[in-house]
Amino acid sequence: MKQQFVLNVTTRAQTGRSASRRLRKANSIPAILYGKHTSPEKLAVDTPEFVRLLKGIAGRAVLIELQRKDKADKALSFLQEVKADEKMEIRVPVQVVGESFGVKNQSGVLEIATHLIRIRCFPKDLPAAIEVDVTELKVGETIKVGELKAVAGVDILDTKGQPVVSCVEPVAEIVQEVVAAAVPAEGAAAAPADGAAAAAPGAAGAATPAAGAAAPAAGDKKAAAPAAGDKKAAAPAAKK
Repeated sequence: MKQQFVLNVTTRAQTGRSASRRLRKANSIPAILYGKHTSPEKLAVDTPEFVRLLKGIAGRAVLIELQRKDKADKALSFLQEVKADEKMEIRVPVQVVGESFGVKNQSGVLEIATHLIRIRCFPKDLPAAIEVDVTELKVGETIKVGELKAVAGVDILDTKGQPVVSCVEPVAEIVQEVVAAAVPAEGAAAAPADGAAAAAPGAAGAATPAAGAAAPAAGDKKAAAPAAGDKKAAAPAAKK
């Protein structure tokens, strides 16, 4: 049997910041009840009672009965009116059940891609959560919306291919694999590098003879001075 939740409320006539401040000083919370077939209604809620209610709900999707002196209403979650004979749309939380095979035996990590599932149902069929059994889930696998276990009286509205829970490798291992793939093997990279380094000294050795060749050229330049003198000596020969 589903747990029943009740919240005592009172109708408030005054609005605005000043009225809200007075309510809070009196340890009350200003609230508004919205309904599909009714106009919004202004309410006041006792703060301690509201806090206790939140703790009792603990994040689940639940129905709360609003109680006051004049009448009692059914409310969905927090102050959204619903009718017992009319289907409603709501998002309910995902609850993981079981221990994943990938987590237990493959050092995997669970990732929840969808935390809330959108559903349609009558208020009496509202589940507190959508359970997802991950017992058989291995590393690299994903449970999608279309694979969720059917819940009586509940229509799931999200796309069937939408991922809900995945089992993935630890981030540290993924990073190591990426780094290992990016860096070539040491033996393959070292040989060409060493060969290239060996060729460099050879090229330097080839430059040495060139420097040596430059020395005779300098000598030739010095020898060219006498040649210029020969040219001057040739002038008298021309006069003869």
